[in-house]
Amino acid sequence: RVKVLQALDHVGQDKTVLLKGRVACEINTCECLIVTELIFENVLDELDGPEAVALLSALVFQRRTDVEPKLNGALTKALEKLRKIALAVANIQVKHGMDVDPQQFVRDQVHDGLMQVTYEWARGTPFHQICELTDIPEGSIVRCILRLNETLKDVRNAARVIGDPQLYQTMERCSELVKRDIVFAASLYVA
Repeated sequence: RVKVLQALDHVGQDKTVLLKGRVACEINTCECLIVTELIFENVLDELDGPEAVALLSALVFQRRTDVEPKLNGALTKALEKLRKIALAVANIQVKHGMDVDPQQFVRDQVHDGLMQVTYEWARGTPFHQICELTDIPEGSIVRCILRLNETLKDVRNAARVIGDPQLYQTMERCSELVKRDIVFAASLYVA
């Protein structure tokens, strides 16, 4: 595992943690190696707020769905980059002796099933309308959006670590876009 981290420049040859490693430490809600590469390859910089929300949802959402999301050109391109990054990470793991099937790794880590839903949610579409875009139950959508907000905060913190004010502000704005309505209403069961 150390060799993988060294190959990805997370750890130096002397086993000291490098900048990429410090960024990876900020990511707690999904595969940190993939998100770190996503950040360092500036994939998120090419997207507007709702598109960045949707792309990160592909790493947060853990289920399969039979509904094919309808994505715009920028999101389709970003999703392809995300899959290439995941495949590259898997190939590095294989190269250094880890028992990983690269194609399965991509399938396990990248799920596009709620990308359209989270994109529309970040654009302000009402909850009942986004539920019509998928066959995923409402509770799972809410859980995904709550977890996605945590991922947005993780990426925001990673942006602070690398000194990227633009990414920091984008993630702050994205968090504001998703924190609304019934998804973030106080629960009677928790109160």
